[in-house]
Amino acid sequence: MTAENKKYRFTDDQIKPLALDRGSCYASDMITVESFKVGFLYRQEPEFEGDSGWRFLTGFETDKYIDDASNFAKFDVNWIVNCDPEILPYLDNPAGSAFGRDPSQGNRFIEVKD
Repeated sequence: MTAENKKYRFTDDQIKPLALDRGSCYASDMITVESFKVGFLYRQEPEFEGDSGWRFLTGFETDKYIDDASNFAKFDVNWIVNCDPEILPYLDNPAGSAFGRDPSQGNRFIEVKD
C-alpha cells in the first residue's frame, strides 16, 4: 500500500494473512505511517460495499488531525491487524462496538460505552 506522499510502515509483500476476508476499514496515519499501536477501535454501520465498518485510531489524534481526511486511508482490515495483532479478538463485534486500550488494565482493550 503506497501513496504519493506517504511511506507506510509495511509494503504489501510484508503483510501476513492474519485476518483475511474481513473487508476494508479506515485507519489513522499515526498507525499506518508513524507505527503507533491502535489505541481506539470502533465499528459503525458500513458506508460502502466491502466496508467492515471498523475505524482505527491511536487515541493521540487531535480534533484538528481527525478533521483532515488526508490523515486517514482505507485499508484491508488484515493490513491493520499486521500493524497491531492485539486487535484481532475484537473484530467479530457488531456495529456500535467500541474499545479503548487501558494502561491501568495492563494495556488491554476495554469496551467503551456511550
